Amino acid sequence: MEHSKKETNRPPYGIIAVLMIGAFIAFLNNTLLNIALPTIMKDLEIEASTVQWLTTGFMLVNGILIPISAFLIQKFSVRQLFLAAMGLFTIGTILAGFAHVFPLLLAGRMIQASGSAIMMPLLMNVMLTSFPVEKRGAAMGVFGLVLMFAPAIGPTLSGWIIEHYDWRMLFHFVTPIAIIVVLIGFFLLKDKKDKVDIRLDFLSVLLSSIGFGGILYGFSSAGKEGWDSPQVYGTLTVGVISLVTFIIRQLRLEKPLLNFRIYKYPMFALSSAISMVVTMAMFSGMLLLPIYVQTIRGISPMDAGLMLLPGAILMAIMMPITGKLFDKFGGRVIAIVGLTITVVTSYLFSQLTLDISYTHLIVLYTLRMFGMSMVNMPVTTNGLNQLPARFYPHGTAMNNTMSQVSGAIGTALLVTVMSTRAKTHATEIGEAAMKHLTSQPTPAVLAEMKQQVAMKAMLEGINDAFFVSVFIALLALILALFIKRAKQAEDPGEAKPTSEKVSGKLAEN
Repeated sequence: MEHSKKETNRPPYGIIAVLMIGAFIAFLNNTLLNIALPTIMKDLEIEASTVQWLTTGFMLVNGILIPISAFLIQKFSVRQLFLAAMGLFTIGTILAGFAHVFPLLLAGRMIQASGSAIMMPLLMNVMLTSFPVEKRGAAMGVFGLVLMFAPAIGPTLSGWIIEHYDWRMLFHFVTPIAIIVVLIGFFLLKDKKDKVDIRLDFLSVLLSSIGFGGILYGFSSAGKEGWDSPQVYGTLTVGVISLVTFIIRQLRLEKPLLNFRIYKYPMFALSSAISMVVTMAMFSGMLLLPIYVQTIRGISPMDAGLMLLPGAILMAIMMPITGKLFDKFGGRVIAIVGLTITVVTSYLFSQLTLDISYTHLIVLYTLRMFGMSMVNMPVTTNGLNQLPARFYPHGTAMNNTMSQVSGAIGTALLVTVMSTRAKTHATEIGEAAMKHLTSQPTPAVLAEMKQQVAMKAMLEGINDAFFVSVFIALLALILALFIKRAKQAEDPGEAKPTSEKVSGKLAEN
């Protein structure tokens, strides 16, 4: 009897392994592209404010589709969702691999994102329902280790491929692996789902798409159009109104698309806020550093990838350690230490120069990743631990949605800061340089001077963007001071077991 009970409660390691392989491929593809952005800018002759759409567009689609994941997880089986997600991801990868114009490349990325959006919440939900609260920190740590292996090898692998082949090989390299993963899932995943009577509210999907899409498009356009452009403040206004309407509608629906009622659990609400703020700060390093290293310093893609390798490896190693520390000490102490390191290193990154050493950059980035490794997983797990079990799909959907949306907004905001401040610095540096000229410069001298002004202006723009990320990380640190160890709350939707009622009456008598 006991043996059969243990068998029943044993986590489905086979399903988790297949899902992790799929999530790893999706995560690897995202990290492969960061190092390639400067090369794609040069090859397709586009600006930083345009190429960033490969990142923000990917996250936007994730942000729009992840709210639907709670509905999909309840409606369909793990097998159906996994095959659909990996199928879409594979189609997007093939399309992006053959793209010769930016719109086609962006379309491929967005199709990839539609598959990736389903993968992560699905895996998180299986993890939460498979492990008890007291073992969840360690389980999430192993999960983090597997996923962090992708950014550990991604930048270096990407740098090597770009140096030896065309950037499209990044997608051609992933395509056969993705196809193999689809076939593994097809033959190994056998779970079935009972028919569930649940319907998708299309008005909610429309409102969330316009809301998140409008806000993100407004932030992304500001770098090119300026904050006073009707295109910018118009789309931001429409986005905010749609998002407010969406939230009000979710609170009134009996079965909402995205359950905002889970924010009544204080530790979940706090963890969600911290994760959003940290994600905004994190993307500054992932996007701005490759531009600085390759465009300004002229460091090769391979060396740029190797520069990020120690930080990513350390982050991967720290994941299971952080998980065990979380189970022992809770999330507060770990998060405060991690965020303090993040604030300090972000400030040091805002002081970049044209001659800072390669070793200095490696040490600084590695320290920053060490700090980040102590924040996201403990904070998120602590928040989810407070939710009743039936709210896990909604909790993971909410966390993933807010993570993607805040990451996209953070990326768009920091690239906008970089672009607008670079223009301001270019004017200031250019005027100062012209004042020091004693004679009329030749066309060759003028061209060289313009190039130097552009480089210095971009450097100052990157420094300003990193400086903004210091305040973002500082906000997360202040919020982390209020973290408490979460205990699973009672589910108001479930009646107390009969034994509890009986013991309650005996106590009264």
